[in-house]
Amino acid sequence: MDKLSIGVEEEYQIVDPESGELRSYVQEFLNRGRVVLKEQIKPEFLQSQVEVGSKICSDIDEVRKEVKRLRREVVRIAKENGLAIIAASTHPFSRWEVQDITIGARYTQLATQMADLARRMLIFGMHIHVGFEDPDLLIDVHNQIRYFLPHLLALSTSSPFWHGRNTGLKSYRSVVFENIPRTGLPPTFNSYQEFKRFVSILKRTGCIDDPTKIWWDVRPHANYKTLEVRVCDLCTDVEDLVSIVALTVSLVFKLIELRKNNQSWRIYPHHLIVENKWRAVRYGIDGKLIDFGKAKEVKFKNLVDELVSLVEDTAKKLDMWKEVSRVKEILVNGTSADKQMKVYKKTGSLKKVVDFLIKETLKGIDETD
Repeated sequence: MDKLSIGVEEEYQIVDPESGELRSYVQEFLNRGRVVLKEQIKPEFLQSQVEVGSKICSDIDEVRKEVKRLRREVVRIAKENGLAIIAASTHPFSRWEVQDITIGARYTQLATQMADLARRMLIFGMHIHVGFEDPDLLIDVHNQIRYFLPHLLALSTSSPFWHGRNTGLKSYRSVVFENIPRTGLPPTFNSYQEFKRFVSILKRTGCIDDPTKIWWDVRPHANYKTLEVRVCDLCTDVEDLVSIVALTVSLVFKLIELRKNNQSWRIYPHHLIVENKWRAVRYGIDGKLIDFGKAKEVKFKNLVDELVSLVEDTAKKLDMWKEVSRVKEILVNGTSADKQMKVYKKTGSLKKVVDFLIKETLKGIDETD
């Protein structure tokens, strides 16, 4: 790959800081936000959600500046209207049944087709795009990176609560999301043409009207010509997000190097990877994943050491080694899910968890870059 292009999308919660409840306010955000952010701010299915997307970035420093700038602008609009923003993949106690659906043909169609499964999607994600000029190389990396998706999810978990309950899971968002079709771990493809034929069949048979309604954990994005990694929860701490983006991009480039040397990461059976994803959903960084080559359980923290070592050379070439190395701090300090559960254990209050999330979302974004 001759040049690097990275993009990041985040889906934020709009909340009332007094009650802690979600607020349906996205239209006001669009009216104000598009003056500055233009097409970088978008609605989502529910009116208590707002999505932002970075410009195309050429390095990790640019990613950091973009994400901080977008968060600052959305937070500013929220404050002007007595509201706040949360970056986390579920709300601790707001309920999906009382959320308003965003007005628009796409959202009406989703509600009609999927009924309560769509309305229940009170979840918030982060998507990482890496640009590709060679579509067949994109498919090759898509096939290989599936193995590492549970690792990326475990590092990003931020959704332990649902409807006022401690679910016992670190990523309840993953469970909610996989209730709708065309989600979860994707299949492998032999070529980009095979992927296009697959999409064509779905369109001809009325399953989808455009490829963006394929919501796999990783997918070739038909419009942007990117590999889009969608498995992650939304990171509350902006530096956690930057580290995971750097790790993902470094991993993509490592897999490209392997392919160019007529090597590749072994393609393991679909359901073995699904087993590891379940472990990431349930236990996050505190669990064990299966090392399929050794056919045994390994502590996740040991696997992160191996993963960081695997990408060290490409991370240094991309000038992302500092950010990739910082992934190990997540293992020490915990993910957003771990921190939320710690606040709840200490206070017994989910409103205190909301307060923590508001504060943590703001951390570091006011710095001058």
